[in-house]
Amino acid sequence: MLYLIFWLSLFLLVYVYVGYPLVVTVLANTMPTVQSAAASSGDENLPFVSILIAAYNEAADIEATLANKQELDYPSDRIEVLVISDESEDGTDDIVRRFSAQASIPVRLYRQCPRQGKTAGLNTLVPAAKGSILLFSDANSHWDRQAVRHLVRCFDDPSTGYVTGKMVYVNDDGSLVGDGCSAYMKYENWLREKETELGSIVGVDGGIDAMRKDLYQPLRADQLPDFVQPLKVIEQGYRVVYQPRALLQESALDDGGSEFSMRVRVSLRAMWALKDMRHLMNPFTYGIFAIQLISHKLLRYAAFLPLATFSLAALLLAGRGGIYSLGFIGAVAFYVLAWIGHTKTEGNQATSVILTVPYYFLLLNYASLKAAISFLKGEKKVVWNPRKG
Repeated sequence: MLYLIFWLSLFLLVYVYVGYPLVVTVLANTMPTVQSAAASSGDENLPFVSILIAAYNEAADIEATLANKQELDYPSDRIEVLVISDESEDGTDDIVRRFSAQASIPVRLYRQCPRQGKTAGLNTLVPAAKGSILLFSDANSHWDRQAVRHLVRCFDDPSTGYVTGKMVYVNDDGSLVGDGCSAYMKYENWLREKETELGSIVGVDGGIDAMRKDLYQPLRADQLPDFVQPLKVIEQGYRVVYQPRALLQESALDDGGSEFSMRVRVSLRAMWALKDMRHLMNPFTYGIFAIQLISHKLLRYAAFLPLATFSLAALLLAGRGGIYSLGFIGAVAFYVLAWIGHTKTEGNQATSVILTVPYYFLLLNYASLKAAISFLKGEKKVVWNPRKG
């Protein structure tokens, strides 16, 4: 039985992080590639767009974010920004009002009282939006000047219903978590490119997304919009695609505690989203996408289980020699590297990916474990704090 646990755990871990990406790559290269319609040219064909921003106590970042949106290379008569303040108490509302008074594009402020969270805020903004394309930005997200053009051109393909851009973490201090997080995002973005070639991607970046307004479906306040809304688009028969030329710059969190707290919140809400949208994991109805959702999300969030059982089995089988001894030595070496990475993070010391990747890998899996415990207890997260942790 112990041998079976060892090999099954190892297989699951390898499949989740290596096997699934290889399967997607092979399928994308061998199956007929999903072709997008050719993008039209000229400003006269650009649609009116609405940028939606939910903010809670974002006085430190909101003005710079609004300035960034005002500087986008997009016709000023075809763009608007809608900000909903979730009962902010730090002067965020005053900053938005002051900015809107002198802005070159329409900037409208809405206030949500009492606090209900980001999802409820977006539900309020969407009916007020004038654009046929909705764009979602975080209150601290800075977009490349061409980002909106790249996003909306994807909708020239009538099969496309939702588009996500590319997040690039900016590391001013070279922090360990930032480096590990950057490596993780490079891996995710590469996988999204392959999934787009196959048909649809599974995960998106909530800080730079776009969708057709007529596909938007109001969500419960406890649902994660960055996860559930794209799945609702898939449910309606449209594609969700990745556009790497639409760039988002965001500062990496500079300590492990902040990154961990954020990952626990995201993981918990994603688990509830998987429960709500579990019918999409039926391959008889949703085909390859169901396999993608199971492999990329369900098994990824549950990877802490085979990680724990493999480590335990390797420990108990270490004395049997051969592959079992190598497995034990490899597991110990991995945990040691991760621990060194952790200690260097606490000391704000820059280091190589040899340490950052093991540390960030374990951070993600420990966050998933903690989220799973909360999920089993029935706990939910509705409101949020600024991304400082």
